[in-house]
Amino acid sequence: MWLRSPIPKNVREVLDALEKLPKSAKKLGGPDGLCRAFAALVDHTLLKPDATPDDIRRLCDQGAEYGFAAVIVNPCYVALAVKSLANAGIPVGGVAGFPLGAARPDVKRLEAELALADGARDIDMVMAVGALKAGDDGRVEEDIRGIAGVCHQRNAILKVILECGVLTDKEKRRAAKLAVQAGADFVKTSTGIGHGGATVADVALLRDAVGRATGVKASGGIRTLAGAVELLAAGASRIGTSSGVAILDELRQRCSKRD
Repeated sequence: MWLRSPIPKNVREVLDALEKLPKSAKKLGGPDGLCRAFAALVDHTLLKPDATPDDIRRLCDQGAEYGFAAVIVNPCYVALAVKSLANAGIPVGGVAGFPLGAARPDVKRLEAELALADGARDIDMVMAVGALKAGDDGRVEEDIRGIAGVCHQRNAILKVILECGVLTDKEKRRAAKLAVQAGADFVKTSTGIGHGGATVADVALLRDAVGRATGVKASGGIRTLAGAVELLAAGASRIGTSSGVAILDELRQRCSKRD
């Protein structure tokens, strides 16, 4: 049974199809259509410090093959990813202030501007976590608002990483509301580096905090189809993972077993 939450229509269609296989998959074009619909909810991510250009090209090839929502890479690789995906129609995303969120606001903004100039269409920025915990809400909001402005000038999407693993529930709600006030298109659970990953409880809390109009991205430690489905059912509208290919392959196998 799926959790009750304000899940976007496209997510609900995918969840319903998974719950009622095989007949329901026909509404989305059969198993291939279901896999494409699921992939369109996933940011295919490679943010490891030892990633090489060949790794990024491989990531982009997978992005084009599977039809992921976006490919997310470190800033130094945005231009390469954009070139690799030039004919695929898959957006490229970069990160700003990653992974600590502790850079100066002007440095984060410049990082976002350069990634956008290189062709990025998504920016995942890390919130000023220390400022939030210190109660400096004005600094947190200003930090986000500056990047939201440069993103929206270029019709790009801004996702704000809250790093839920180091926040209390009260702080998570405050952070989410500040992000929305500052112009974020998504709030995101975590960087996935060192402080825990996405949880069903955090996704549900963030969805409740931001309502229906803002996206919720679950990220960090998502490696299985079951884990991704739980997070989508809790209210996520996007999944960020480096295991997107494995998850989609698992979904294909599940579809074939139900045929």
